[in-house]
Amino acid sequence: MGTQNYTQVKITTADPSALGLFGLAMVTLVASSQKLGITDGLSLILPWAFFLGGIAQLIASVLDAKHNNIFGTTAFGAFGLFWFGVGTTWLIQLGAFGETLAANVDPKQLGFAFIGYLIFSLFMTVGALETHKVLFFIFVFIDLLFIGLSLSSFDVAYEVTHMIAGIAELCIALLSFYGCGAIVLNTHFGKVVLPIGKPFGIFK
Repeated sequence: MGTQNYTQVKITTADPSALGLFGLAMVTLVASSQKLGITDGLSLILPWAFFLGGIAQLIASVLDAKHNNIFGTTAFGAFGLFWFGVGTTWLIQLGAFGETLAANVDPKQLGFAFIGYLIFSLFMTVGALETHKVLFFIFVFIDLLFIGLSLSSFDVAYEVTHMIAGIAELCIALLSFYGCGAIVLNTHFGKVVLPIGKPFGIFK
């Protein structure tokens, strides 16, 4: 019987954070336009919520798991599922699942969901201190977004808190576009084209 030589093939995957950040950038850009009163309605936010906010970030989450990156896996997975939840909420409010569901909407329940995500984003912000500065400030604005969404859902100074949410969401979009571009170009050219800032070095 002859012998067989087996060569070990190392499977690698590209950094998926650029895709995840692009998905986040697109959905928050479109959604912020509605909060800021630039556009009206929710119908044409839905595709971007499901495909870019949801699916793109879930793909990034799965691929980050292959990198053994618990932070990226959890962040992209949680926020990808968030946009599926928000998109489904909008469908219910718009009557896509019938009048009975639409008639039984209580915005305060959505407010509690936003509080849950605020808690999540706060400790993820601490974790982001040891990633890079662009991602850290994205999480800072995510915190402000959820503060604004939570308060406005409970009708606390609605006009002000809703505007805070809209401005924070726009800032998330702009920083996420920058972060996406930086990761793609820096990796592609093998040098720093767009700086993203070193980790703060507080915990590591």
